[in-house]
Amino acid sequence: MSKSSVADMALTQTSTARTGLPWPSLAVLGGATFVMVTGEMLPTAVLPQMSADLGVTQARTGLLVSLWAATVVVATFPLVRLARRWDRRTVVTGALVVFALASALTAAAPGYEVAVAGRLLGAAVCGLLWATVNAHTADIVDPRRLATAVSVVLGGATLGTVIGVPLASLVARTWDWRAAFAALAVLGVVAAGLVRAVVVGAGTAGGATTAPDDERAAAPAGQLRPVLVVAGLVGLVLVGHFAAFTFVTRLAADAATALPGGMSTALLVLGTSSAVGLALVGRVRDGWTGPVLVAATGLVAASLLAFAVVGGRPVAGLAVLVVWGLTSGTLPPLAQTLIMRVAGPEHRTTAGTVIPVVFNGGIAVGAALGSLLVDRAGPGALPVPSALVVAVAAVGLVAGIRPRRDVAGVPQARVARPLAEPCPS
Repeated sequence: MSKSSVADMALTQTSTARTGLPWPSLAVLGGATFVMVTGEMLPTAVLPQMSADLGVTQARTGLLVSLWAATVVVATFPLVRLARRWDRRTVVTGALVVFALASALTAAAPGYEVAVAGRLLGAAVCGLLWATVNAHTADIVDPRRLATAVSVVLGGATLGTVIGVPLASLVARTWDWRAAFAALAVLGVVAAGLVRAVVVGAGTAGGATTAPDDERAAAPAGQLRPVLVVAGLVGLVLVGHFAAFTFVTRLAADAATALPGGMSTALLVLGTSSAVGLALVGRVRDGWTGPVLVAATGLVAASLLAFAVVGGRPVAGLAVLVVWGLTSGTLPPLAQTLIMRVAGPEHRTTAGTVIPVVFNGGIAVGAALGSLLVDRAGPGALPVPSALVVAVAAVGLVAGIRPRRDVAGVPQARVARPLAEPCPS
């Protein structure tokens, strides 16, 4: 046994002795998602300064975010396939280093074209990072604690939106937009070092190499249909959600009038509510992930629909904003937990790859459809069709997930039998 394996086992035994979770590893992986999400949204935080310096319109700079999502969708599967035989910690470490180099390239870009090249490179490895982090998180925890582990890791992503992006905006206003990208490059290198030094290897964190019998039954070897069905329905939820979220400043205009600080405070309320929702997911009992995801999806649809009827009532609009943030904040961890459980160990790598592809695809399609609808009918037309799309996805999830009781009488969620039939060869 190598020295690194001994160190991994010692660290894991210490961190999981009482909690059953490798907290240092999860915290470091959460830090990696913080870096990733901050990098993804960074152009939106430095938009005016970056556009002026590169000599392009703000619309062209804004395209850097859309190009990012499209690149994640296209590049993730090939890169994951290329790296499938490597140790996942090595993949995460190397991808973070490349991510840092891409950020440094953007920071030093003499023109728009070089900035685009840096963003495309960063986006390509970002998809690989998400896929590998997703799979490795499931590998190093007991399946019964997966929801909590996913919440911790995705907490870094939430902090990237709530804290990382505003800090980058402050850096850009105080110094320069290039300083924000340079700081991101430094964070990427630091995260890479921590992953290499702290994160434990697969199979060392309390028997996470096997799944419960019901999970193996839901996704037998060679069976991917349940994974794709659940992921596709979650992607549809994100289409409806992001069609509206892209124009959140318009939808929350009434709520902002009820708050000191106006829209800035309204966005802080939304972000904080989302963070609370994320934290609550860690309290979801094993087996309840599917039903809670269905309930949260239904509440997101109801929240979006409510925006159509609370116009002109600031307090009611604020309440809807809080519910929307709270419930939408639960969607990513619940969905990721359910997808990874349905996949089981046999398809964990594929499921981890599907997640960023479907999520980014849903975001890109939702933002595009929302923009098209607003261009033709105005932001007031967004709530009803957005809510309808989310509601359709919720119905699909109900059809695909049904409760059953185990021998102890405890409700558990599983994929319905029709979704678990083998795919034709």
